[in-house]
Amino acid sequence: MKGYLSNGNGDIIIENEVIAQYAGHAAIECFGIVGMATISMKDGIAKLLKGDSITKGVNVVIDDNNNLIIDFHIIVAYGVSISAVCDNLISTVKYSVEEMTGMKVKNINIFVEGVRVID
Repeated sequence: MKGYLSNGNGDIIIENEVIAQYAGHAAIECFGIVGMATISMKDGIAKLLKGDSITKGVNVVIDDNNNLIIDFHIIVAYGVSISAVCDNLISTVKYSVEEMTGMKVKNINIFVEGVRVID
């Protein structure tokens, strides 16, 4: 299902991929997040995603009431509080996505796939 908004000038349809890309970029700006991750089905190892493939670590679902459910698969920096990083991620992404799309974020689910030491 795609995001759907209406106003006096017409209808706006937003692709899930657009929302995922915007949410992914907002997420990697948060302190303590090294990047998005994907799990290799072959060997079960989390891999850090870079650049254009950032949306592979973000899954966006739009429910019947036009609300967003966003899943993040992230890698966090070693030595930071995971709960603080996740709280920051949730508030930052929720605000950014709601402002950009005009749609309500119902849930943000975070899956911490790994920890990396930052040089």
